[in-house]
Amino acid sequence: MYEGKPSALFCRFAVPQMIGLLFNSVYTIVDGMFIGHRLGREAMAAAAVAVPLIEVLISFAIAAGAGAGVLIAARLGSGEETGARRVFGDAVWLLGGAGLLIAALGNLFLTPLARLLGATPDILGLAAGYLWFIVTFAPFQLFSFLLGGMVRNDGRPKLAMTALVAGAVSNIVLDYLFMYPLNWGIRGAAFATALGPIFSVLILLPHFLGRKGALYLTRVRPSLRGMGEILLCGVPSFVMEFSIGMTTFLYNLSITRHGFGELGLAAYLMMGYMMLIILTLFLGLAEGLQPVFSHLMATGERDRSEAVRRFSVRIFVGIGLVCYGLVLLLGEQFYAVFAPGDPGLVSFARAKSPLYFFGYFLAGFNILMVSFWQASHITRRALALSLLRSAVLPPLLLAVLPALLGAESIWACQSLGEVLAALCALGMLRRRKFMKI
Repeated sequence: MYEGKPSALFCRFAVPQMIGLLFNSVYTIVDGMFIGHRLGREAMAAAAVAVPLIEVLISFAIAAGAGAGVLIAARLGSGEETGARRVFGDAVWLLGGAGLLIAALGNLFLTPLARLLGATPDILGLAAGYLWFIVTFAPFQLFSFLLGGMVRNDGRPKLAMTALVAGAVSNIVLDYLFMYPLNWGIRGAAFATALGPIFSVLILLPHFLGRKGALYLTRVRPSLRGMGEILLCGVPSFVMEFSIGMTTFLYNLSITRHGFGELGLAAYLMMGYMMLIILTLFLGLAEGLQPVFSHLMATGERDRSEAVRRFSVRIFVGIGLVCYGLVLLLGEQFYAVFAPGDPGLVSFARAKSPLYFFGYFLAGFNILMVSFWQASHITRRALALSLLRSAVLPPLLLAVLPALLGAESIWACQSLGEVLAALCALGMLRRRKFMKI
């Protein structure tokens, strides 16, 4: 499974996960289009209230899955199958307990939760109705990401891709069914979102129940120490995922503060959809490579791990440059899908895009290095780079640049943060003589 040239390993592991996550992101965008076209502005606002909670759920699941994946791949690479199954059991206990706790507390404090997340009195009922499905079905959302990661580490990346694609496609189909023929309104949209992960879990479970690989469900007493180790290894992934929502929040504040108003906020929302697609490409590829890096480091094949990393750097940067070219060439057509009757909004978003996306070709390099260091148990460097590109540099630049260069400079802060983070990553690489770029 882990034999072959870097290009073969890249295609075998990275590409399937990228395809699966891309479908997952596309369904999010299509979901927003369905709600906006069918139910209008209030329903979109109510659904938007749930986005931070969904981001937290996904971030936590990815953190647990990535952390467990790193530990499992290392144990499998060393021939410790029993130890790998123990880590798997701890991860199941961790996310199972978290999912049930979220479902219970979410239902108990549903209306206060909706208010906390920003629901106004006018949309409180709609937002609470949408959130009920999200919190009630939270365990399935968590397990869909966990089991997908475990299947990849057990040598079946295509099955993980199939589960993600099936969940995304079912969500789109059910969105249409529930909102149009059945006319269930926003509850139908929420129900479709909740059911998608269930299809993914149903596809993944037979692998573990049928003991088709090294990982399967056994009676394991939960270990708090083991759960803590999983979370510690997964922190860099959590920061990368969770910071997307935090950065969006900070950008919204800056756009309002510097006078761009509703036009700027609406444009940033559409640019955010494009950003989501680009970042999903990189995150999917990086997640897919995690088992490869972990296995090769565990088996002492450092040179092969370095070869895969160097090959991947070229691919990531190349994809980033292609994406930037597509932003420049097709950005206007993309934005017109969301605002066909508002040419002023489309024009504004197109005008700001070159500045906003100029450094995104390096986002892939940064994400790859976080994944590489995380999988290689160089957790401090992974965490440092993850924090730099998401929680440190963008907020700092948003606070400083407008004061020095004017309000227009806010559109460059995200990309400039990626460029500076990439320079820091290069500096970290050069400090380790055995790592050659």
